[in-house]
Amino acid sequence: MEDLSQVLRHRREKFDALRERGIEPFAYNFSPTAVASDAIADFEAREKAEELPEDGFSDRVKIGGRIVGWRDMGRSIFAHIEDSSGRIQLYFKKNLLGEESFETLGLLDISDWIGVEGPTFRTRTGEVSVQVESYELLTKSMRPLPFGKVETDPETGERTVHSGFQDTEMRYRRRYADLAVHPEVRETFRTRSRIVTALRSFLDAEGFLEVETPVLQPLYGGASAKPFTTHHHALDQKMYLRIADELYLKRLIVGGLDRVYEISKDFRNEGLSRVHQPEFTMLEWYQAFSDYEDQMDLVERMVLHVLDEVMGSRTLKLGEHEIEVEAPFRRLGLVSGLSEALGRDVHEMTEEELRAKAEEVGAPDLHGAGRGKLIDKLFGELIEPDLIHPTFVIDHPKELSPLAKPHRSDPRLTERFELYIGGAEIFNAFSELNDPVDQRERFEAQTALREAGDEEAQQIDEDYIRALEYGMPPTGGVGMGVDRLVMMLTGQPTIRDVILFPILRNEE
Repeated sequence: MEDLSQVLRHRREKFDALRERGIEPFAYNFSPTAVASDAIADFEAREKAEELPEDGFSDRVKIGGRIVGWRDMGRSIFAHIEDSSGRIQLYFKKNLLGEESFETLGLLDISDWIGVEGPTFRTRTGEVSVQVESYELLTKSMRPLPFGKVETDPETGERTVHSGFQDTEMRYRRRYADLAVHPEVRETFRTRSRIVTALRSFLDAEGFLEVETPVLQPLYGGASAKPFTTHHHALDQKMYLRIADELYLKRLIVGGLDRVYEISKDFRNEGLSRVHQPEFTMLEWYQAFSDYEDQMDLVERMVLHVLDEVMGSRTLKLGEHEIEVEAPFRRLGLVSGLSEALGRDVHEMTEEELRAKAEEVGAPDLHGAGRGKLIDKLFGELIEPDLIHPTFVIDHPKELSPLAKPHRSDPRLTERFELYIGGAEIFNAFSELNDPVDQRERFEAQTALREAGDEEAQQIDEDYIRALEYGMPPTGGVGMGVDRLVMMLTGQPTIRDVILFPILRNEE
């Protein structure tokens, strides 16, 4: 195998040779008339309709793309280029291009970008191709992409790609190369974009207003998480990157915007895992005059809408699981489900007993955890991994939900649900607490937890309490992890596979 430094040197030599011939290695523009897939489809349509001339050549096309394959046959060259739509074969013929132009092809390499023009035709081997009548170099690639080998079954024609870019972490670090050599990765992110579009269109159709709230905040809240901090020099003030949008969005409900949503970047200074990234995308919405029962109905309809609009199927394949998604989704009480798993009523267990059980099952990060967090940790270890089919986990303990209304039939609980799919939480929702007196007491309880060592407990937000004192109507609110939903719908095993540039440790 040729040393990379040798490859880079050879490419630089070709770059210099192009300049010596007066050929600019980095063009300013190119105006294609077609993309690869359309050129192939148009040719096949004319062929099927028997509209091709006797010579078998169809209309001229201009296509730009990256060179991904090259076979020099002496007086002719077959190549493949790839654009955003797919691949198409090129046929360069010496007596058609002329001696000088054909010779210049020797200065091109795999990964270069070129533009070609010529008619489409079908080769003797049956592949729709462009017979190149003219070409131009658009960008000289100074470093080769790690393309793999392609094997084609001679009987079925099925193509098997053996990737030349196997190192998973390096693929995340050099996402530009990962995208360039893996069409399936590009398709994952196209699907992600369509999912976000479908979420937005669904809420727009339901009468919600898209808004924007601050990323930099003087006081963070709306979730139990550690924030990232920064300093505003002009104000000489400590600031935080938001951990959630919730408290600002509910201020808008107070102000009379009765259905609002935001798709935003949130930031939590926490560990990394299969389903956690410090920077992630959230969708949150709040609807006046509704409760968590109404929001369960809305979530069910939203999930089915996205499946129908984007995936074209209500069947999810997650590893070894095949999940048929149909409403109504299963409902499971958090306390009742955990009590069954423990063989004891959780309400009757002391904090010491809960802690001992959490330590016994190996739950992480227990320092400073109060009763509510211990229950959450136990649920995460004992119940969550088995929540493969869509399941609403409902009615969380009051200690665990400082922003949710008390349950109307059991004051020890709150009206809250989380929707799990594939063993991961996707949605989190409340009948929102709108009693300012109760809210202050909840915040004060959180302050006590912070003083006891729980760094993720929430702070008292006096301005938010003031907003509630002006009066917030009954409201249902939902937060959703966009990245996790994309994971579920595209069958990706980790959150890093659906974030273009995930956060990683620095390279040593």
